[in-house]
Amino acid sequence: MDSSSGSKRIDSGSKDMINDLPDTLLCHVLSYLTTKEAASTSLLSRRWRDLVVLLPNLEFDDSIFLYPDKRVKNPLHEQGFVGFVYWVDNKRLKLSTSFPDFVDRILDLQGNSPLHKFSLKMVDGHDPVDPDSVIPWIHKVLVRGVSDLHLAVDLKEWTSSLPAKIFLTETLVKLTLKIRDGPRIDVKDVHLPKLKTLYLESVSFDKYDIGFSKLLSGCPMLEELVLDHIWSCVWTSCPVSVATLKRLTFCCENMKFCSMHEENPNNVSFDTPNLVYLEYAEVIANNYPKVNFDSLVEAKIDIWMTYDQLEEVTLRDNYEKNFMVGNATDFIVGIRNVQVLYLSADTLEVLTYCCKQIPIFNNLTHLTIQSKPKVGWKSLLKLLKNSPKLETLVFQGLLYRDTEEEGVAIIKIEKQIEKVKHFLETMPRLEQLVLHYDSSIDGDMKVSSQLLMLSSLASPKCKVQLIPLVT
Repeated sequence: MDSSSGSKRIDSGSKDMINDLPDTLLCHVLSYLTTKEAASTSLLSRRWRDLVVLLPNLEFDDSIFLYPDKRVKNPLHEQGFVGFVYWVDNKRLKLSTSFPDFVDRILDLQGNSPLHKFSLKMVDGHDPVDPDSVIPWIHKVLVRGVSDLHLAVDLKEWTSSLPAKIFLTETLVKLTLKIRDGPRIDVKDVHLPKLKTLYLESVSFDKYDIGFSKLLSGCPMLEELVLDHIWSCVWTSCPVSVATLKRLTFCCENMKFCSMHEENPNNVSFDTPNLVYLEYAEVIANNYPKVNFDSLVEAKIDIWMTYDQLEEVTLRDNYEKNFMVGNATDFIVGIRNVQVLYLSADTLEVLTYCCKQIPIFNNLTHLTIQSKPKVGWKSLLKLLKNSPKLETLVFQGLLYRDTEEEGVAIIKIEKQIEKVKHFLETMPRLEQLVLHYDSSIDGDMKVSSQLLMLSSLASPKCKVQLIPLVT
């Protein structure tokens, strides 16, 4: 082998293949980093200094900017680098560590280049930010044709309204608004022709249900809607009417133990004929004027009663039957086409005290039931009888820790096992029974052996599966 061939081999082996990659591919790699980390790569070489201008995704998080160890370990941080470096006339300059200054500089460097995603996360108290500076940032990215806008802002002094242009942007495909303690959303005109995903958390509307309805009506292509921590009990009505919607999450579970739990929403309606997935967690409404879930495949339902309703149940339960303290009948009838259903323990209680009838669930094949010590199963037997095609039944939390004496706890557990036995004996078509139980309670061996005996009661086609919960 001659020296020339060896030399070629050495040259090819030492070639900087990364720097030879096209800008588009390098930017794609950088898109997996935070914007600060991507900007930090300008220290590596001059090859990387201009890539920040081409980044299609911008992610600004003041907590990560100030406390980078919360995210990932970056070797540049170990070298003492905490700011952002940029270049002017081949001279490297280091900017301030101020978060607002960092956002301003990145947006200025990028100019009007096309932008795919803009994410802004700020919490009051991290790095002082003038709330009025947020509005110009939003305007700058909207004119650049952003398709994914994510705003998670918690600034108590923010009094300015959100830019009206947010709701008049033809390029938006996904919009996330988490504006805790911020201004109400004043929706005057809405035109979001390409929007497919809308996520609203802790937002309030200037005219409540009117503004909310107007927002939905301006999204003709909407497929996924998430409403998290939306206080519908202060609305005149909460109508979710979107013909194109496929997935809906309406979650107010974190309100269960707050003062708003003392009120029932007035009217909650769902006109969503193409919905296939529903997750609904809220205190029971007084009325459900319209419930259209004709295409529903999977649903997770957690509805509960107010404190006053629970108190009335407690007072009357021992001497009065077939009374109602609320009316969830229309809602339960509306989900009757579902195939996979999850019901919380509170929902079982609602079925008992807030439903005139339990409909026939002709399509239901998989049912998951959550169990709690103080919640009875009075409505469960009727639900199972009205589910002729049920194949899989899952009990979650069948067994539980109890602070009472061991014997009392075991008696309570055995009573629940007796109920399960009854279900098995009366459901010959059941193909699978899954039991989640607490394996750390006293008397575990005794209870486990009783659970195993359930297999002999089930039909030959039914498979009984025991899953211990390790705490």
